[in-house]
Amino acid sequence: MKYKQIKTKKIYEEIADALVESIRTGELLPGEKLDSVQALSENFQVSRSAVREALSALKAIGLIEMKQGEGTYVKQFDPEQLTFCLSPAFLMKQQDIAQLLEVRSIIESGAVKKAALLRTDDDLHRMHEALEQMKRAEAHKEIGEEADLTFHLAIAKASKNHLLAALMNQVSSLLMETMRETRKIVLFSRKASIRQLYKDHERIYQAVMDKQPEEAERAMLTHLEKVEQLLGDVLQEQEGKPDIQ
Repeated sequence: MKYKQIKTKKIYEEIADALVESIRTGELLPGEKLDSVQALSENFQVSRSAVREALSALKAIGLIEMKQGEGTYVKQFDPEQLTFCLSPAFLMKQQDIAQLLEVRSIIESGAVKKAALLRTDDDLHRMHEALEQMKRAEAHKEIGEEADLTFHLAIAKASKNHLLAALMNQVSSLLMETMRETRKIVLFSRKASIRQLYKDHERIYQAVMDKQPEEAERAMLTHLEKVEQLLGDVLQEQEGKPDIQ
């Protein structure tokens, strides 16, 4: 059996990991200034270029900010900047997608219950607008995809938990990109699927509007189970077919 070669981490990744751990444990606090590049390079016993690469990576994911002429500082945690270190290219198998759907199900079942209790008229308006877009989506699958995502994000927003909403945004966006990247799942390519998805969303909306958290949770879980089944069916149909580029 032939095994793939295991790649070791680059030096700048090791530095970045060490700094992330210091932020996570509270050794480095929000607003705290980091040591200079020179001091960090001496501390880690690495080159200054490796330190700069590590700092650039941390800046890219929103953990630090560089102020011209002042130095580098740890940023205040912002849920809106939360990102996953997963790329769509990684999630290519049916099992991976199923697990991502499971994460989404766990998040959304709690979010919709809270939304049913805490939703405002503005929240309902956002959900209703997304539903109206879905109703017009039969001829334009891209509109259907966007409306679906908008609807679920509106529910997360209605939960009044900003971290939960940020998580939902990341999971949904990653799932949508994964589906496009694999070119195997065409969720909005069938009119029957679109109509069924619309009815599912309508039931969820009604439960949230009526402030029935248990019914909202049931409707959400039923909907996501159907989505998982549909995606599984499409993947099986596509199995063995060449990927069209």
